[in-house]
Amino acid sequence: SIQASAARARASVRGARAARAVQGLGSSAALAPRPIAMRASSFGVGASARSARGVANLTVRAMADEEKEDKGAGVKQLLGIRGGERTDNIWKIRLQLTKPVTWVPLIWGVMCGAAASGHYTWTPENVGKALLCMTMSGPLLTGYTQTINDWEDREIDAINEPDRPIPSGAISEFDVQVQIYVLLFGGWACAWTLDQWCEHDFPIVTALTLFGSWISYIYSAPPLKLKQEGWRGNYALGASYIALPWWAGQAVFGELSLDVMVMTVLYSIAGLGIAIVNDFKSIEGDRQMGLMSLPVAFGVEKAKWICVGSIDATQLAVAGYLRTIGEVGYSNALLALIFPQIFFQFKFFLPDPIKNDVKYQASAQPFLVFGLLTTGLAWGHHINAIGA
Repeated sequence: SIQASAARARASVRGARAARAVQGLGSSAALAPRPIAMRASSFGVGASARSARGVANLTVRAMADEEKEDKGAGVKQLLGIRGGERTDNIWKIRLQLTKPVTWVPLIWGVMCGAAASGHYTWTPENVGKALLCMTMSGPLLTGYTQTINDWEDREIDAINEPDRPIPSGAISEFDVQVQIYVLLFGGWACAWTLDQWCEHDFPIVTALTLFGSWISYIYSAPPLKLKQEGWRGNYALGASYIALPWWAGQAVFGELSLDVMVMTVLYSIAGLGIAIVNDFKSIEGDRQMGLMSLPVAFGVEKAKWICVGSIDATQLAVAGYLRTIGEVGYSNALLALIFPQIFFQFKFFLPDPIKNDVKYQASAQPFLVFGLLTTGLAWGHHINAIGA
């Protein structure tokens, strides 16, 4: 099996490292000057002891390094991150296809919408509604989006990431299609349940879910396949990560108004920038497959400035808007969260967006998502102030 082969390979690596250590120690001993005869015995015993301890330490260190690498690869596999280990466990493969690491922004977006409603309170019922909405937005519908995206991208992944589950043959086509429908219908069922639970006259959550599912499909699948066109594809992706979960969360706990919909649609321009970050790693495959991502269309130099410009300008505009509606404290807080992002853009992303894309996102995105929550709290405070 794949796992047994991997175990034998790791054992061979450990043995090889230990052998190299012994060989290195032996070579060093051969080059060292020989001690005088009267001290030969004592020096020989000491050298042997030190050599044994050195070999043992090197072997333990090598085994520890291998274990760390194995654990890291295993976690990456489960989260759907590049560099994950291969596995034949069908449930791990199914989880990998849903890319759990991508659930977090959607779950966070639901929290922002709940905060923006101005009516969220920490009651068991509200916590239950929030958890169901997060499950719908994250594991189910984001899982559906990621699975269908991998299915439609199986040819380009064979170039960019041939170890992905579908191009590598780790999961059958039938199993992939079953997963797509189970996640999709599961998300719809959650949406309908939320509408009934909240006693909505119009099933707003279900309507949002159907719209989001359609956007996910046309983003990945022909004939439209929005991801082939840099601007429309990246904006659709950004709006799906920012506006749609926000709307769902706000609709569950309050009223979804036109003004907040417009604000979040504009805020999604920052999501467009985040989507561009993910395109830099796939330039070669996109170019070969004829996909006009922004890095392919404009080149790396222009695309990286479009990327950071859309992220920064959008957030600065929102901070300015919050000041105009009287939420000065929240505006200042948002500004304080924007400046670290700009710092990491110049430190990591702008010097080399291909090499440092992951490092930049890990450093800067926490500030962006907390900026979203700050905006949601500001809007909720504004709604309550108007109501008072």
